[in-house]
Amino acid sequence: MIVQLASRVVSSLLAVIGASIVSFLLLRIAPSNPATLILGQFASQEAIDNLTEEIGLEKPIWTQYWNYISGFVRGDWGYSYSLGTDVRSLLGAKLPATIELGLYAFVFAFVGALVLALLATYRRRPLVDGGVRGLSFLGLGIPPFWFGLMSLVLLSEGLGWFPGPDGRLDSGVAPPRDITGLYTLDALVTGNWAAFGDALWHLVLPAITLGLAPMGFLLRLLRANLLDVSREPFLLVVRSKGISRWTAFARHALPNAFLPTLTAAGLVLGQLLAGSVLVEKVFNWPGAGALVTDGILRQDFTTVQAFILLSAFVYVIVNLLVDIASAAIDPRIRAPRSVG
Repeated sequence: MIVQLASRVVSSLLAVIGASIVSFLLLRIAPSNPATLILGQFASQEAIDNLTEEIGLEKPIWTQYWNYISGFVRGDWGYSYSLGTDVRSLLGAKLPATIELGLYAFVFAFVGALVLALLATYRRRPLVDGGVRGLSFLGLGIPPFWFGLMSLVLLSEGLGWFPGPDGRLDSGVAPPRDITGLYTLDALVTGNWAAFGDALWHLVLPAITLGLAPMGFLLRLLRANLLDVSREPFLLVVRSKGISRWTAFARHALPNAFLPTLTAAGLVLGQLLAGSVLVEKVFNWPGAGALVTDGILRQDFTTVQAFILLSAFVYVIVNLLVDIASAAIDPRIRAPRSVG
């Protein structure tokens, strides 16, 4: 188990390093000189050369990469010349909103997939199963930005049930005291129930929009696994001992079918925590998506690189934790493989 864990940690570190190298090289092959973009097209060549030297762009590319990655580890994430502030402060202000939206979208996707998969497979009623399969296809087939726009038009503008695209809180509600940057969590910790209710209400539509496609994916996977496990002979043995149908299904079929879904859920969570630019744009969500998009258009290398590296790190760490959890749940995974 220790050897397998060490192997996963090493592979995770290599994945993060690989992602940082790829993002660094892709952004560096852009045709424009960042110094020219920062100073403007009418800047003198001397000023451009001085700034190029100041930000280290005249050095070999591997030296630039080493300086960047070593500075990142020390907490120096670079400086955004286009916005006039350090990248760590920029992302620190935007990432909590993206993470909070991603967490709620994951809860919706995971819980929705679990409940619907149980409804579809427990009694195998054709009408219910067909409806659940239709929902899974619908979730995978609807473009998130279109669903978000339609939900705003119908449920916000039309019926007035949900707030519009006005950020994380209504203008008349003061944010809770900043502890984690997650409004719902900070409001719970400080007992600010008005801010908690308003922040949660603002999360409903964007979280459903962002989590709809992952829910469809997890639903199809868990339903197929439950159907396969429900046909296994060991369930007949369990039922022959006088155990009720629901107990046998919940205690024996579901855990065996759940493991592949747990691995897929880790991939989904890592993806959702990285955010969605389109969904954040539709709902005017003050996350990191718009910041990174604008950074790409401005060729703001430092901002984009820092976000990609953080996203890769979160994605890899989440999946490493899922691997550890899977090994703890299923002894077959942590058992050493025999050779021969």
